[in-house]
Amino acid sequence: MEINKSGIYDVIMNNGLGGKAVCLHSLLRSFGNVAGGADAVIEAFLEAGCTLLAPSFTYDYQIPPLEEPKQNGREDDCEPSNNGKIYNPGINEIEPDMGAIPRAMVNTPGRRRGIHPTNSFVALGPDADELINSQTFEDVYAPFQKIMDKRGYIIMAGVDLTKMTAIHYAEQLSGRRLFIRWALDQTGDPVRIREGSCSEGFNRLLPFVADIEKQVNAGNSLWRIYPFYEAVHVFTEIIRQDAGITHCSNQNCSCCNDIQKGGPI
Repeated sequence: MEINKSGIYDVIMNNGLGGKAVCLHSLLRSFGNVAGGADAVIEAFLEAGCTLLAPSFTYDYQIPPLEEPKQNGREDDCEPSNNGKIYNPGINEIEPDMGAIPRAMVNTPGRRRGIHPTNSFVALGPDADELINSQTFEDVYAPFQKIMDKRGYIIMAGVDLTKMTAIHYAEQLSGRRLFIRWALDQTGDPVRIREGSCSEGFNRLLPFVADIEKQVNAGNSLWRIYPFYEAVHVFTEIIRQDAGITHCSNQNCSCCNDIQKGGPI
């Protein structure tokens, strides 16, 4: 199946997303053949008046820890080896597993990108500055609170809940402390940053948002659409009630084990 910008625009407008702040997690190839590629998807959202937000992570900018608290979810085989790389929001570097659409967003003129060295977000649209400027090294998920305040939406386009970064925010709201990591700020000085945990168990939360989920198709891509505020609050309450609900299938996962206990101390 082929879909073009006009077809994607129609899906956006027909499902009440026009003019809304939207966090998009996506797999471009799930759409099938998209005339115009990732740029066409982005343009459809912008022409619909949306503010589009996506993760634009850059893991290589983490440095070895200056200090390591207990319960900090550190895997022994994942020691960072940054050789002095300094992140700044103007770079276009992005992890390959972020996907084609975030990569295209990062390379779009006028985009806004967060200051977090490893977990930045990229945004385009009328409220991009407001969303992005809220992020700090410690308050990594502040853009999500902005989208919640605006009663925006999460779209999972061809991907499952293991890609939903907002669940990490729900973990934080439930009382869990985000993991502490280290990077270099723009002056080259070490700075403490916060990051989320393992997400491989997040599909276990899917049944709890079934009644607020809307499923539509854009080309071949199945979109699961959630009202941001309601979804995050459902996830938050479930995590409070059942600390083990987010645990992945690896019972020895130090990230899952430590975050289940509440995170770093």
